[in-house]
Amino acid sequence: MKIIHMKKSFIFVLFTGIIISACTMESKKQVINPLLLTYETPFQVPPFDMVDNAHYLPAVEEGIDRQKKEVEEIVNSTEEPAFDNTIEALEKSGLLLDRVTALFYNQNSAHTNDGIQKIAKDIAPMLSKHRDDILLNVDLFARVKAVYDTRGELSLTTEQHKLLEETYKSFVRGGANLSEDDKDKLRKINEELSVLSLTFGENVLAETNDYQMVIEDESELSGLPDQVIANAAEAAKNADMEGKWLFTTHKPSMIPFLQYADNRDLRKELYEAYCTRGYNDNEHNNTEIISKMVNLRLERAGLLGYPTHARYVLEDNMAKEPASVYDLLEKLWDAALPMAKSEVKEMQEIIDSEGGDYKLASWDWWYYAEKVKKQNFDLDEEELRPYFKLENVRDGVFAVAENLYGIKAVPRDDIPVYHEDVEVYEIRESDGSHIGILFMDFFPRESKRAGAWMSEYRPQYKENDSIITPVITNVFNFTAPAGGQPALLSLDEVLTLFHEFGHGLHGLLSNCTYRSLSGTNVPRDFVELPSQIMENWGAEPEVLKMYAKHYQTGEPIPDELIEKISNSKFFNQGFAMTEYLAASFLDMDYHTLTGPFTSDVARFEEDVLNRIGLIPEIEPRYRSTYFQHIFSGGYSSGYYSYMWAEVLDADAFAAFKEKGLFDQQTATSFRENILERGGTEDPMKLYVRFRGEEPKIDPLLERKGIKM
Repeated sequence: MKIIHMKKSFIFVLFTGIIISACTMESKKQVINPLLLTYETPFQVPPFDMVDNAHYLPAVEEGIDRQKKEVEEIVNSTEEPAFDNTIEALEKSGLLLDRVTALFYNQNSAHTNDGIQKIAKDIAPMLSKHRDDILLNVDLFARVKAVYDTRGELSLTTEQHKLLEETYKSFVRGGANLSEDDKDKLRKINEELSVLSLTFGENVLAETNDYQMVIEDESELSGLPDQVIANAAEAAKNADMEGKWLFTTHKPSMIPFLQYADNRDLRKELYEAYCTRGYNDNEHNNTEIISKMVNLRLERAGLLGYPTHARYVLEDNMAKEPASVYDLLEKLWDAALPMAKSEVKEMQEIIDSEGGDYKLASWDWWYYAEKVKKQNFDLDEEELRPYFKLENVRDGVFAVAENLYGIKAVPRDDIPVYHEDVEVYEIRESDGSHIGILFMDFFPRESKRAGAWMSEYRPQYKENDSIITPVITNVFNFTAPAGGQPALLSLDEVLTLFHEFGHGLHGLLSNCTYRSLSGTNVPRDFVELPSQIMENWGAEPEVLKMYAKHYQTGEPIPDELIEKISNSKFFNQGFAMTEYLAASFLDMDYHTLTGPFTSDVARFEEDVLNRIGLIPEIEPRYRSTYFQHIFSGGYSSGYYSYMWAEVLDADAFAAFKEKGLFDQQTATSFRENILERGGTEDPMKLYVRFRGEEPKIDPLLERKGIKM
């Protein structure tokens, strides 16, 4: 998953600093705020080692003040509105604010604390108000509109045309044409949504961190592989419970337990703890927040002239209309559900053959799916892990990028980091020239939210014919080293690393003029193409031979195991598609409501899942109360985009399969037409320029083993 926080961050030479107060136990002294100075670090990356919580709020306030003055200069200009003095000037405003907020929100996601979370609540309404102050500024909009209305007469580049179009559209979609009363309503809605979204994510993090399943009886570990037991013992030791075994709802802990633990009651306990996050009778319950957010989004859409929130969102995406999304989801649902039912039947046969007197339940799925995999393909997930040492997989990802694009990843130990687990790489062209900086943060901790994502501390853009290079971050929650062994990944974790690095390449290889159009600033249902296409290389036999080496012997993964992986490529596809599609339907049904949400969350979910016919053995990939993609992650009315983009990536990868995995002509075309271009043109035009035609769905159906 990729996350985007407001506008992007930038590098800029700042000429002043602000004095703030800092209290110590010995005395109160005056210090310079490092966020307001030029970063004296390699490539001017954030000086993590110098930043304290106390620096953020004053820096945000100063950033807001500076951008206000920049906007005032545009508005008060005596020159006729033109592209350079209005559109470009607005694009260049807010450098400090964007730089500070990018750092702050990345920290809030990857390494938060109580202080950061409190500051987030303080600045969310401030930033919401500031954004509205710009988009609802009558005089500023008049200048923007004046330029837009003469666009046919202007000699602009393709990228300049796109910037003008997107700038004008942001004002209209931000409420510039509303009456004063409706503008006031919009301000209140935006402010409340900004705080609710933060609170939702904080509640999920708290619920995830609060739950612990502590095992004291060794017999209850029956079925678990040695490495899983060692990881649980290490977790217990770190929690001052040495001699016990600790499991949590963090996926690297939970999924192996669900796959292998023979104790069905404990599997149920752990899985239900995961599925009820945000739905417990405590201060972290998210149901009221969901109701408020759905209704506020609907109210905002109505103010702006849209019948639903989904119509408002999708206007900016490739899908354009909810009907297009539902059409894709329903076609795939009709194919996936029978596959899932067939998988249920196969697992139930195993239960019956073993003398079980129960029906397969959702908390049984991973356990019996693992047995089916072993029975049908003689493949055990634990057989693969020794060949997926984290460092080898990471180097394999880098090798794929080098073979495709000629770029190199060079470790840097002279760049500050925000946590000791973080690694830093300088990405260079084949001639050694600098491209950008990549942070990689691999393991779970209480200060990090769940999942995996890409973000940036600074996007690529151009300033006075100079390229400002990007600073990108990939964040994961992978199985950590334990029991004297290195971090050994599952195949799913391997593909996640390839996926997020694909997002990273989208940010790193950007070659755009304007920061608001660069890198991953593309429609939501296009942004997953660069990430998902990278997953394809991860499981290719030729590529596996490059990086999948036994962590003890260094021997490459044997052909026999590669063949088993290949033979099992359609395994569990019914489940994978069904749980994903169910969550996508939930998202769309919330956001295609045309009237107020008056149901309770549980009843609404039940109605949606009954309507589509979800079988009881499968839960949606995300229940509403921990569905961070749509309630705190920017994917509302957009969770479908992973599948939309999978149509694109399957079709795009077919070009490489046709001409060679590392065919240079194809790779160069993908880099120049997709990775470098950001949001500077319509995404379908960019895709057709790469592929020669619009994407076909056939490669996706073939990949999933679907026959339509």
